[in-house]
Amino acid sequence: QVQLVESGGGLVQAGGSLRLSCAASGRTFSNYVMGWFRQAPGKQREFVAASWSGGRTYYAKSMKGRFTISRDNAKNTLYLQMNSLKPEDTAKYYCAADPLTSYDSGDYNYWGQGTQVTVSS
Repeated sequence: QVQLVESGGGLVQAGGSLRLSCAASGRTFSNYVMGWFRQAPGKQREFVAASWSGGRTYYAKSMKGRFTISRDNAKNTLYLQMNSLKPEDTAKYYCAADPLTSYDSGDYNYWGQGTQVTVSS
């Protein structure tokens, strides 16, 4: 089992920045592909970014260049640095571990409870 706890969400003005954290406990964090997803009210969950232990990363097209995923395996923590935030980035952000199929599919074994990000215009 892996437990995931997100933090760092909040209210920010458009153009601002936030850094989300996802603290993992349980099994060895470094073994897992980790992902960030988001879900806005009334919309489907959306892939944001994924991170492999060796350093490889992938991003959704709309986030590439503004968001940066990173991880600290020694601290068992995944991060998402979000810059140049837009009102359309408003959503609940979730971290996930151990994809069962594709890294961007949303089909992950473990999920956190999410942290709300609200971007005002």
